[in-house]
Amino acid sequence: MSNYRYLIIGGGMTAYAAINGIRAVDSNGTIGLISAEIHPPYKRPPLSKGLWRGKPLEKIWYPLEEQRVTLHLGCRAQKLITADKTVIDDQGNSYHFEKLLIATGGDPVKLPFGGDEIIYFRGLDDYLKLRALSEQKQHFAVIGGGFIGSEIAAALAMNGKQVTLLFPEEGIGAALFPHNLNQFLNGYYRDKGVKVMPRQMVTGLTRIQDRLLLDAGNVEKTEKQTIEVDAVVAGIGIKPNLRWLEPAGLAVDNGIVVDESLRAGHPDIFAAGDAANFYNPSLGMRLRAEHEDNALTMGEYAGRNMAGESRPYHHLPYFYSDLFDLGYEAVGKTD
Repeated sequence: MSNYRYLIIGGGMTAYAAINGIRAVDSNGTIGLISAEIHPPYKRPPLSKGLWRGKPLEKIWYPLEEQRVTLHLGCRAQKLITADKTVIDDQGNSYHFEKLLIATGGDPVKLPFGGDEIIYFRGLDDYLKLRALSEQKQHFAVIGGGFIGSEIAAALAMNGKQVTLLFPEEGIGAALFPHNLNQFLNGYYRDKGVKVMPRQMVTGLTRIQDRLLLDAGNVEKTEKQTIEVDAVVAGIGIKPNLRWLEPAGLAVDNGIVVDESLRAGHPDIFAAGDAANFYNPSLGMRLRAEHEDNALTMGEYAGRNMAGESRPYHHLPYFYSDLFDLGYEAVGKTD
């Protein structure tokens, strides 16, 4: 059994920020990190932004050499035994902790068809797969008009690809922007050469030799059509993967419920990032925030609190995006 003063489950940006938070307070405590990915922690935003604009791949890696962290990569946490302060992974390995951070993020929401024919864009392996396809194929369908879908559609179009963007809402970013703005984005994307298809539901996918046929129809279900493309990418949201925590007795409600210190109902167990449901006093509500700023800020607070500080997390969510030559930033919650 491996023993750590601090054990982190998850290998993303939240985990890296937590390591920095711990080391800011405790320079000697042992840190272990369990990640289902085979890669050490890296910056995710460049996967749909900078890497498509010429940023070198080596720039995404976080520096860990001086942080003295033991990495357990390619391992997925499967069981948490709170009474024994033990985590067991899918390979049967056991890890004992004094303080635990759950920063597992989320898994992509998937469509009930298509299987591996659809790239659900989330991590580095998805970027590498899509980048390789973009060097061989020309016409891409992108399903989803939110953060990831709109960024990937722009990235592919900027790299000379034919892009068809489909989503059920009235406009790009409709969950975020009012009607006038999302309609402006529809026109802006069309001016950039993207075929924008709002109010469309994709209902099936068939491969015929080296081509993919998408079955689509309007949300009113009065029209149907088939769209022929070379490859399909989807960005239709994520959901926290927390079922493995249910037997542990942690409160789960649209994420792991945490208090202002980011404790998850146990004095030595913390949660942060996409998987955490926290209360924001300025907004007067509980929420999960799925963006870089929350991942980094919440991770650092969790790490510091694990190491003995007592910092209440009252940070307002901040988010941004880059869409071709446009960019936006926002703070708080849009409605």
